Amino acid sequence: MLDLKLTLSILPETLVICQMDKDARIPDWLLASTFYSITKTAEEQSIVCSQIHVPEGIKKDEGWRCLKVEGPLDFSAAGILASLTMPLAKEGISVFAVSTYHTDYLLVKEQHLGKAVQILAQNGHQIQY
Repeated sequence: MLDLKLTLSILPETLVICQMDKDARIPDWLLASTFYSITKTAEEQSIVCSQIHVPEGIKKDEGWRCLKVEGPLDFSAAGILASLTMPLAKEGISVFAVSTYHTDYLLVKEQHLGKAVQILAQNGHQIQY
């Protein structure tokens, strides 16, 4: 097992993961979120944002909470996501990861947040509330 000990904080809002057409225009409602991520591929656009801002009719998976790895992280650091996802996977908790230039974010379903925090703390990570 990896011996990385990270500090994480819990973002306050409930997030949603949306799937949009690959050629869809970036929606105005997205800009009201304090946290959002847009990933575009040849097949689709995936958008992560505050759940309260997404209108009806959008294909989405609701009820995600976000753990932010306190950074900045060094690009040469190996195993950061593995040190978080491996213990969660062993307990059957799935994740959705978002990475930025500065740090990583780990999304877990809201009903699994408490257990995820407990597991990560048991594995040496510090959780800030």
